[in-house]
Amino acid sequence: MAAAGAEKLYLLVACALLLLAVGCQAIPLQIGFYHDRCPQAEAIVKGVMMEAISQNPGNGAAMIRMLFHDCFVEGCDASVLLDPTLFSPTPEKLSAPNNPSLRGFELIDAIKDALEAACPGVVSCADIIAFSARDASCILSGGKVDFEVPSGRRDGTFSNASEPVKFLVPPTSNLSDLVDSFVVKGLDAEDLVILSGAHTIGRSHCSAFVPDRLNVSSDIDSGLAAFLRGQCPADATPGGNDPTVMQDVVTPNDLDRQYYNNVLSHTVLFTSDAALLTSEGTVRMVVDNAHIPGWWEDRFEKAMVKMAGIEVKTGDQGQIRKNCRAINYY
Repeated sequence: MAAAGAEKLYLLVACALLLLAVGCQAIPLQIGFYHDRCPQAEAIVKGVMMEAISQNPGNGAAMIRMLFHDCFVEGCDASVLLDPTLFSPTPEKLSAPNNPSLRGFELIDAIKDALEAACPGVVSCADIIAFSARDASCILSGGKVDFEVPSGRRDGTFSNASEPVKFLVPPTSNLSDLVDSFVVKGLDAEDLVILSGAHTIGRSHCSAFVPDRLNVSSDIDSGLAAFLRGQCPADATPGGNDPTVMQDVVTPNDLDRQYYNNVLSHTVLFTSDAALLTSEGTVRMVVDNAHIPGWWEDRFEKAMVKMAGIEVKTGDQGQIRKNCRAINYY
C-alpha cells in the first residue's frame, strides 16, 4: 500500500513538473489565432490596407519595411511603434535607422482604431504590423505574393534608440556584414537576397546613397547616376535638404522581380544592393530570381513568414496594447 501511494505521488509530481515545463515554453504562433475572439480581425486589416494603398502605393512599401525594422530589433513586438515618454524619452523610432525615413505610424493607428472598435483589447500591435506587411505584399504584387501569416504575437514594453543601430546595418554595408546581420536573427544569405527584393517598391532619401554611390567612384550605371544627380543634392543629409527618389524606376509601384534585373544592370541605389554581386552564391540567387517566373515570389512568401517569427513574445509575455504608441500601465 505504501509503495502504491508513493508511486501515485511520484506520478502526480512528475505530471506537475511536466505541466510547469510546458507552461514555461514559448507558445507557437498559429494561423487563424483570432478566429474565436475576433474572427474579422484579418479582414479589417486588409480593408484598411487596400484603401491606404489605393490612395498611395507607398503605404504598402512602408508596412513591409516596418516589419523588417520591428522584427530585427527586440523581435516582432511592435517596439518600433512606441512614442517618447518622460520615462522613455528616446525610443526606437527616434534612432537614425528609423528617423526620419520610417513611416506608416498613422496607418497603424487607423488599423488599431478599427480593430479596437470591433474587438477591444484583443489584437496586438505586433500582429497588426505582420498582417499589414502580408496584405501589402499581396496587393502590390497583384496577388502573386499571397500567403498566410501565423499570429499570436504580443507587444513589447521596452524600446530604446540605442538598439536599432546594433541590428539594422546601413545601406553602405558590404555583403559579409549584411549576411552576419541576418544570421544573428536566425536568417541566412538566401533570406537576405530574397527580402532585398522588396527594394522594388518604395522610395529612399538621397542621403542614404549619395555619399557612397554618387560622390565617389562606384559601379552604378552612368545613366542612372546622371538622373539621380538631377534629383539629389550632393550634400544631402538626413533632416536637411534630403529629397526622396523611387528605388525602382521601372516598376516603382509593383512588388515584382524587377529588382533583380536592376541589380544585374547596376541600376540600384544602395551599396548593399550592389553587394549581392560580390559572391558567386548570391549572384546565382540574383540570376535565378530575375529569370525564373514565380521563383522569387514563392521564396519571398516563406522568407516573410520566417522574418515575422523572429524572437516573438507569446502567451503571458508582453501585453496587448490599447494604443500602439504607448504601453499599458494598468
